[in-house]
Amino acid sequence: MEDTIVAMATAMGEASIHVLRLSGSKAGLIIEECFKPQNRERWASYDNFTLNLGLFHDESTILDEVLVGRMLAPTSYTGEDVYEINCHGGPFVAQRILQACIRHGARLAEPGEFSKRAFLNGKLDLIQAEAVIDLISSRTETSANLALSQLSGGLSDKITQLREEILEILAYIEAGIDFPEDDVESLDRSTLESLIKRSVKNADLLLAGSKTGKIIRDGLLTVIVGQPNVGKSSLLNALVREERAIVTDIPGTTRDEIRESVNVGGILLQLVDTAGICESNDLVERLGIERAWNTMKCAELILLVVQANQPLTDVENQILKQYSEKVIVLLNKIDLLKDGDISNHCYDKGVFIPFSVLQHKGFNELEDAIKKRVYYGVTVQSTDPLLSNVRQIALLSNCAQSLRQAIASIGLGMPWDILSIDIRQALQQVSEITGHNVQESLLDDIFSRFCIGK
Repeated sequence: MEDTIVAMATAMGEASIHVLRLSGSKAGLIIEECFKPQNRERWASYDNFTLNLGLFHDESTILDEVLVGRMLAPTSYTGEDVYEINCHGGPFVAQRILQACIRHGARLAEPGEFSKRAFLNGKLDLIQAEAVIDLISSRTETSANLALSQLSGGLSDKITQLREEILEILAYIEAGIDFPEDDVESLDRSTLESLIKRSVKNADLLLAGSKTGKIIRDGLLTVIVGQPNVGKSSLLNALVREERAIVTDIPGTTRDEIRESVNVGGILLQLVDTAGICESNDLVERLGIERAWNTMKCAELILLVVQANQPLTDVENQILKQYSEKVIVLLNKIDLLKDGDISNHCYDKGVFIPFSVLQHKGFNELEDAIKKRVYYGVTVQSTDPLLSNVRQIALLSNCAQSLRQAIASIGLGMPWDILSIDIRQALQQVSEITGHNVQESLLDDIFSRFCIGK
């Protein structure tokens, strides 16, 4: 990290302003060579966290009138001296300033290099670094709040606490190895088992909310299925609030899948509208129906649209039976019922919602049903430390499994040194979550997903 790096921190293009970020040991020298402050006395005071107006030069050429923000080590984002140059928003102006910084000793930053330096300098752990990506890419208020809670360190504190517990267990085992096992055998093993069970319980508590966290972060893959002309495409259009799919009285209008994203009650739904499921001699329609069945297999939620004035068909019953745990049945077109009676639908499980896309009835009930499936009836606050990252979830799951294996080894009377293998493995896995023990290749993979300038 000897190099000084520079990059655009805003997307290139015409805008009111552009921001360039400069970080490293030579950042101050480069700014001194290129920036001529309007208030030299204030600039010379080296006040931290200040904005200073002045002219940016490349040798004798004035490039722009800029505002320079000064954030000195170790209290900056990267832990190094950081300067942010706010210039006018033309791409040509920003590029000239960028090239000037490079000519005076900086190099172009790699994707995510600012955040990587923040991690290596102890300003962020890996949970917080990955939360930065999630915050930037969040598409709902709920996902943004979750990323902010992780960025603030709440989840890191929980994982660090678990790591310290496992370190305590390992220290206990190492101490046990130094003593003859037949002296205090029953007391040692009983105490050890209690310590491990405590850590398993804490790991399981974090994992319990991971499914909800992952859905909040990534969205819920939701497929809309049903027979032709039951209102599937009308439902899609109503949810996305635009005429995304063609709607006619002619059955089989939708042949291929239509995919859209929509925010429903703070939950991002990755919606897939499918071809109507029926018997068909049309090759294209049959391929669409086959895709509908395949999409149902991997979907996390199925919205089965049926007609409220008709009994469930064999195909609808088959879907409900096969995927009952992830199906919400929308009894559409209740506006066609004379007395509102839907008793002709025979079912013993599943969620059935009287619905009318035309009259916009049942949407609140649908939102409530989706929330129940995501939150499992538990109220989740925006500050709750939820796991949401696949990498983190996999590592914590493996950690819990290693701890359980250690408990099983205690029951089999395994020697202390054998027990330590499982505990060391658990320690390694939980340490990788925050980055206490991580390979350079993993860091490169994580930070390469960041944009240049972050």
